[in-house]
Amino acid sequence: MNAPDRYERFVVPEGTKKVSYERDTKIINAASFTIEREEHTVGNVLRMQLHRDPNVLFAGYKLPHPLQYKIIVRIQTTSQSSPMQAYNQAINDLDKELNHLKDIFETYNQAVNYASLSNHSY
Repeated sequence: MNAPDRYERFVVPEGTKKVSYERDTKIINAASFTIEREEHTVGNVLRMQLHRDPNVLFAGYKLPHPLQYKIIVRIQTTSQSSPMQAYNQAINDLDKELNHLKDIFETYNQAVNYASLSNHSY
């Protein structure tokens, strides 16, 4: 079979950066970020978070090819910001949001476990 090994989908090769940045030379305040070993899940969540930023004029992503395990995120911002600032802010906001979600889940899970333990008679 000609399919690549499964580990190639998520293991970043040695010497390859997880994220690379390339400024657009034709459009002002625009850039592309190539994120290695990611797919639609990260691309869509990141795109949606970028759209929440009022300084982002355009945010989109694409997968260049099904056998290339990377996404390319394009960002264009107003003059009040830069693509790098918007990207970093989106990543930080998502990190906070996911940590908050994790805390809520763990709190709920502990409450459910405590309730189920207190309902048992020993």
